[in-house]
Amino acid sequence: MRAAAAVTPTILAIEKNELPRVLHAEQEVSDHFMGYMLAHDMLAEEDLVDQCFNSSEKRLARTLLLLARYRNQDQRVRILPKAAPEVLASMVGTTRLRVNFFMYKFKQIAIR
Repeated sequence: MRAAAAVTPTILAIEKNELPRVLHAEQEVSDHFMGYMLAHDMLAEEDLVDQCFNSSEKRLARTLLLLARYRNQDQRVRILPKAAPEVLASMVGTTRLRVNFFMYKFKQIAIR
């Protein structure tokens, strides 16, 4: 129903008709799935607020922090996954040129 761009490898794939059976049979899988769905729902709400109220520069900064797993202290990475400016632009809702401009600006700030 929707298009998606993966920036990290897929961990698990399960057939749609198999999912209800697995969720009923495996409590651990069910708990993990429900936790993931709740976290995903919260992130979707935050994305909507971000899109409505923040500038494209702030949206790009937030996207980069999310890609770096900034929220999860245990899984924070030092290097971002490689993402083309076009992909970042579509994630942020702006143009590739603006992404390049902001990335240059972020780099200049980091150098100081």
